[in-house]
Amino acid sequence: MEPLSLYLLVALGAAVAGFVQGLSGFAFGLVAMSIWAWTVEPRLAAVLATFGALTGQLIAAFSQKRSFDKRLLLPFVIGGLVGVPLGVWLLPRLDVAVFKACLGALLVVWCPAMLMARNLPRVSAGGRVADAVVGLTGGVCSGVGGFAGALPTLWCTLRRMEKDAQRAVIQNFNLAMLAVAFALHLGAGNVGVAMLPMLAIVAGCVLVPVLLGARLYVGISDAAFRQIVLGLLTVSGVMLLASSLPSLLQR
Repeated sequence: MEPLSLYLLVALGAAVAGFVQGLSGFAFGLVAMSIWAWTVEPRLAAVLATFGALTGQLIAAFSQKRSFDKRLLLPFVIGGLVGVPLGVWLLPRLDVAVFKACLGALLVVWCPAMLMARNLPRVSAGGRVADAVVGLTGGVCSGVGGFAGALPTLWCTLRRMEKDAQRAVIQNFNLAMLAVAFALHLGAGNVGVAMLPMLAIVAGCVLVPVLLGARLYVGISDAAFRQIVLGLLTVSGVMLLASSLPSLLQR
């Protein structure tokens, strides 16, 4: 792909993903990677997704007042801090196509089932240990591709958390994981000088969409928020499958 076309694609992915993140509190990496995966080299896409998601969370942190339950958040963060270095370590060793296909299949099967089931029971088993395990998986996904929030968000939905409580957990979890993940990418030498123009494009294209999405979130009911979250996760799963299957079928 020619440089100009590549820059335009990166800008488009960042803008769309920024709006979704502002609305839902997560999903920057999933949305951006579903757009970038077709043409952007996997390691570059992973760094851009991590940086873009972190930038969006920082914008939200400075533009919105955040409150959260530390006891609720802590297990997720502890598990995630274990998972992020593992994800960064796995990135150059991982079969990215297989990873995306597995994650996409999980989202495509489970999220529509949750949408169609009107009276899902609230999952309460496992307590803080289960929350920490889910946090660990989110940390691994953050290190691999910057999509820390997908599985924790699905888990919080299964826990039947209220809209604001879920958003607070996911946003603060994502902010912590993404900051660590990007620092590790820097330390591992995954961020080079040649990437700086791309990083600048991502940062510039995230700002306004994140604020617009956050503004729209304010008027959404708990039921509508749940439908939006599950719908976004389903679409993200479809895109992950679509981007990974051609590579898998050629083998």
